[in-house]
This record gives sequence, C-alpha cells and structure tokens, in this order.
Amino acid sequence: MRLTRFTDNAIRGLMVLALEPERAVPVNEVALRMNMSYEHFVKIVQRLTELGYVRTVRGRHGGVQLATPAHELQLGELVRRLEENLSIVECFSPETNTCPIAPACALAGVIDEALRAFLAVLDTRTLADVLTPERELVRLMRAQMDSVA
Repeated sequence: MRLTRFTDNAIRGLMVLALEPERAVPVNEVALRMNMSYEHFVKIVQRLTELGYVRTVRGRHGGVQLATPAHELQLGELVRRLEENLSIVECFSPETNTCPIAPACALAGVIDEALRAFLAVLDTRTLADVLTPERELVRLMRAQMDSVA
C-alpha cells in the first residue's frame, strides 16, 4: 500500500500542528518545516478544513490549528477520508476493470485482506501516537527551517 503524497503531507502537516496546539501555525511555516510546497500545503489545509480536522485563524497571528485533539484523531479514519482511491489493483473497481481473469482470480481477495489489515493497524493509532520522540521531531523541524532560511 502506498499513500498519496497528499495524504502523507497532510499527516506530516498535522504532526506540526499537534506539536504546537496552543498557537496558529502559519501555513508557510508548516510547509518549510516539512519540506513541502506552500501551494500544495494550501490545498491540503483547504481539504483538512472541509473535513473538520483543522481550523484557520486570520490576521497578524493567523495560521492553522488542529480542530480535533491529536489523541482523538485516528489515523485509519484520516487515511480513508483523504485517499481518493483505495483500489490497489484494477479489479477492485468494476467500472475500470479490464482484467480477463478477474472472475476466477484469488489475488483481489488476498490484496483486499492486506488492505484491511493495513487500515486495521492505522485504526489502532492516533496522531498523538506518532509524535514521539517529541523533542527530536521538534529539533529536526527547526533544523529544516534553518537550512532553507
């Protein structure tokens, strides 16, 4: 299973926000800390806002904040809501399936089982669970900002 860059960047951006829940973090700061495109992260923030995971704060000290506490933000749910298509193989989607052996092939069932197991593990973890070691994460994020400044 491979997550899209969008989902990966969304989770990493949420990690930044979770490490500083008391302040609105400017979008450009999150993008710099995580070495991602500002424009790409703006799109991510729009989607995360629509889904209710973040809120935006306007003004001089504006930015983005978590709308849901990190310990309540389940990674499995987040991945399901951000990934547009969890059809790992073509035959998962009847509309686009052109595989001639699909009616007799057991591969789809095995891959579906693996996908369910992947998501089941993510369902047992929250955003807070991936914030350790917190000090080291913060240090690395600051070092990233210093290297591009």
